[in-house]
Amino acid sequence: MPSILDQSALDQLFCAARTHNVWQSRPVEDELLTRVYNSMRMGPTSANCSPARIVFVKSKEAKEKLKPAMSAGNLAKTMAAPVTAIIGYDMQFYEKMPQLFPHDLSARSWFDKDEATAFTAAFRNGTLQGAYLMLAARAYGLDCGPMSGFDNDMVDKLFFAGTHVKSNFLCNLGYGDPAKLFPRSPRLSFDEACSIL
Repeated sequence: MPSILDQSALDQLFCAARTHNVWQSRPVEDELLTRVYNSMRMGPTSANCSPARIVFVKSKEAKEKLKPAMSAGNLAKTMAAPVTAIIGYDMQFYEKMPQLFPHDLSARSWFDKDEATAFTAAFRNGTLQGAYLMLAARAYGLDCGPMSGFDNDMVDKLFFAGTHVKSNFLCNLGYGDPAKLFPRSPRLSFDEACSIL
């Protein structure tokens, strides 16, 4: 039976973790990004379909490529972040179903007959995987700055041309500056957001 994480682990993942907008100039090593991915990929998706496709925008050249797609409010913090992850989803994820769900080779046919069905599965599960990415990053000591506020179509043309991948959201990664955080915004209470039937 899994043990309960101690409060310090819960704080690192949820309770004390914050969305960062100001970044220290500490680099994020490629090996750490690999470790983050290798942990996040273990999170559950429908029939293990794993539609997320991620581009870690890290080099100066790649950041310049991303720059024109950013909204004004997200531009400076994205250019300053050590890494910006483009979390996308593959609309033809089902092509890999024989590899990912080998105990039922009919699984591809659950998704490949209808574009709307494929989109729903790709977007839902790709979004889940984006959340797993943030939790894995926090688990390895990174801070996150997830955001919308960019031109999806432009990002798709710049980074996913010739593929069936569509961008979902962006997430800056690195080591945030805690001195530049503003007070945490309120959250809904259990009773406001939940019911037990």
